[in-house]
Amino acid sequence: MSAYKDSKTGKWYVFFYYRDFTGANKGKTKRGFATKKDALAWEREFLQKKTADLEMNFSAFVDIYKSDLKDRLKLNTWLTKESIIDNKILPYFKDRQMNDIKPADVIKWQNIIIKSVDKNGKSPSPTYLKTIHNQLSAIFNHAVRFYELKSNPAQKAGNMGKEQTDEMLFWTKEEYLRFSDAMMDKPISFYAFEMLYWCGIRMGELLALTPKDFDFTANTVRISKSYQRIKGEDIITDPKTPKSKRTIQMPDFLSEEIQEYIGSIYKVRKNDRIFMVTKSYLHHEMDRGSKSAEVKRIRIHDLRHSHVSLLINMGFDAVAIAGRVGHESIDITYRYAHLFPSKQLEMADRLQLERGDNSVNENIG
Repeated sequence: MSAYKDSKTGKWYVFFYYRDFTGANKGKTKRGFATKKDALAWEREFLQKKTADLEMNFSAFVDIYKSDLKDRLKLNTWLTKESIIDNKILPYFKDRQMNDIKPADVIKWQNIIIKSVDKNGKSPSPTYLKTIHNQLSAIFNHAVRFYELKSNPAQKAGNMGKEQTDEMLFWTKEEYLRFSDAMMDKPISFYAFEMLYWCGIRMGELLALTPKDFDFTANTVRISKSYQRIKGEDIITDPKTPKSKRTIQMPDFLSEEIQEYIGSIYKVRKNDRIFMVTKSYLHHEMDRGSKSAEVKRIRIHDLRHSHVSLLINMGFDAVAIAGRVGHESIDITYRYAHLFPSKQLEMADRLQLERGDNSVNENIG
């Protein structure tokens, strides 16, 4: 028997041996259990984790999953994953045995999540539904790949939601210029939005910029980091993806504007952040400027879409655009093609000219 009662405290404890990942024999003691049953249950769960026995419950495997992955991911990425696991997945599956969860169970869970609403009565968006399902599937994939679970029930059940919404908001150049004029009363806002629109950088990349990142002789800005505010602390991380590390060529006017802006910052050092504002500040300024300029309100991230759409409209190819904005794949860039239905008319006109007959439509019939 590995469970014993402490005569001094009246509590139960366990003592047993197990083999660690190196094959060494180790002793383990755990005290403070109210009952023998509780002590033995803890021992059983501990050994299941050590041997990856998939008769363990889902919550126990999630502990393994977290231990395996947490140190491999950026902190903000991990916190997002952990929030989804703890709030959307564990409440339903936590007490189920890993090898006893079936595709039908996943479908029932999907229906619960789809029907759920937040405190404001709002249902999850299609993209968020897909993100939630992908996280559940990732947990089962981890069990399949590394701990010999036979199959992934989430994969068999099929996804919910969709990868992206059909509508992608953006500003035309004319709309942005009207907005930009409205921002001139606050220099920090004006220059921040200039960088976002004319370079297509992400908000975290903007907020991490320092004077050292700029080369005003070559008119370039180096994107090598991202800013996050996590649990009350300023955190500088790597950018979103490996290809997000890039050097962007700035137009001359923007290079001059940013050089002027940095020169106006009192005693700024080369490694100081030059946009010492919060994301909520930029959201508020977006509201203010949109209203003042009488242009539709878009998200700050939609300025990135606006930059890409501008480049597409100027005739640049997907490969060049992907390199400038740091898309991991040109497939991401191709998603913007639907922004320009007028291109169909332009194509037809060019084909008409290529055929060498400008009056075909007039002569038919």
